[in-house]
Amino acid sequence: MLDTILEYLHRPFLVLSGTPVTTLTVVTAIAIIVVARLIGSVIGRSVDRVFAMRGLDQGLRFAIGKILRYAVTVTGVIVALSTVGINTSAVMAGGAVLLVGIGFGLQKLAENFISGLLLLIERPVRKGDFIDVAGVLGTVEDIGLRATHVVSRDGLTVIVPNASLITNTVINHSQPSHTRRVWVKVGVAYGTDLDRATKVLLDVAAGEPKVQQDPPPDVRHDGFGDSAILLALVVWIPEAKEEALVSSRLRFAIDRAFRAHAIVIPMPQRDVHLRQPA
Repeated sequence: MLDTILEYLHRPFLVLSGTPVTTLTVVTAIAIIVVARLIGSVIGRSVDRVFAMRGLDQGLRFAIGKILRYAVTVTGVIVALSTVGINTSAVMAGGAVLLVGIGFGLQKLAENFISGLLLLIERPVRKGDFIDVAGVLGTVEDIGLRATHVVSRDGLTVIVPNASLITNTVINHSQPSHTRRVWVKVGVAYGTDLDRATKVLLDVAAGEPKVQQDPPPDVRHDGFGDSAILLALVVWIPEAKEEALVSSRLRFAIDRAFRAHAIVIPMPQRDVHLRQPA
């Protein structure tokens, strides 16, 4: 029984470049690719842990780990092809021809692929960054070779082509730091004591735990409106992604504080003059 199985495994069913291709060589090639992927994953995780202990940022660790995984996997594929007798030089030459074909027929795919490599090498956008691209606000979850996955604040995964991150304007709220300045605007009635209103606004900022006290909060006079004097509470928050949450909390707190101190937020008003016909 065993001899029959071994004979079947070693029986050639194809000859490539003078090398007989058997069931055993095909299984070996598949095993090499699987092992290469496993080794690439292990190396990636090990490098990530080593770099984490050395204090490297998450984005850099992610980029290095992903490039190493790709390199080990590609090496495994080349070795596997050699095992079954495929001439890797011919494959590379065919790959060059294929790239030319891609350049003419699949320009978008090639553009996204090259953009993915640039993102991993140059790292203008990193894993974990909070970005604004094409009106989408979210956190970068994964940077692939074709597209980048961005998780929005609503928990939705938005797949953004890599070329969009290279060619379009992208606002990265995580670089050079995660902090962000937030403006919360409010109108007060004409005749309001602005010094008192300013103190109330600063007290509101001091009572919000997600507002930084360095730099200190500030109140700006934002102009004279048709029905109100426009003020702006300007604060810094440690995480740009929490801008909507902090702004909402401050607005609720301002409304409560103005009611407690009898500071009026006026509604839009218009004076209508009626003329009697002559």
